[in-house]
This record gives sequence, C-alpha cells and structure tokens, in this order.
Amino acid sequence: MIGFIITWLVAAISLLITAYVVPGIYVAGFSSAALAAILMGLINAIVKPILVLLTLPLTILTLGLFLLVINGITLALVGYLTPGFDVNGFLPAIIGAIVLSLVSSVIGHLVKEGTNA
Repeated sequence: MIGFIITWLVAAISLLITAYVVPGIYVAGFSSAALAAILMGLINAIVKPILVLLTLPLTILTLGLFLLVINGITLALVGYLTPGFDVNGFLPAIIGAIVLSLVSSVIGHLVKEGTNA
C-alpha cells in the first residue's frame, strides 16, 4: 500500500515538473496533478494496450517510434478528462510525454535509492 502511494506521489510530482518545463501543458495545482496521475494510471492500464495493439503494424514499421505518439495521445486524453490539467496541442502532448517519462524515471530512481538506504 505504501508503494502505491509513493508511486502515485512520484507521478503527481512528475506531472507538476513536466508542466513547468513544457510550454503548452498547464496544471492548476497539486490536487489537479494528483487526479491526473490517477487517471493516467487508469488510461495506461485500459486504453493504452488497446491503442498499442491496434497500431502494432505502424509501430513495427516505425521501429517503435510510434509509441511516442501513443504516449502523447494518452497524455492529451488525461488533459481532456482532468479539470485543472490542460494539454494545448499535439506537439506539447508528445514532448510532454517524453519529458514526463524522463522526469518520472529520474525521480523514481532517486526515491528507490532513498528507500534502500
């Protein structure tokens, strides 16, 4: 249970940092980021596998680069569904997805090292 809460907090903080770094992504506050993190987890668990399966030939053709587009689509969908979290355009969604994955990886790695010490 504690691991789930830590993962959720890491995702929410990563969304806040991504919104600060990427122009075109706006988060009203931590509560919006926390709700967006929950919705992102649900969308990544339900919608993303369906999109990956439907676009598998295109993903293979582009050597996996189309997965960046799918990540951008899921981020834009979270922005559409979450009040206080806006993604203004397709390019900010793709760039935001890249930055979000990098930021959450770094923060997750730092948190993992901090809990092992």
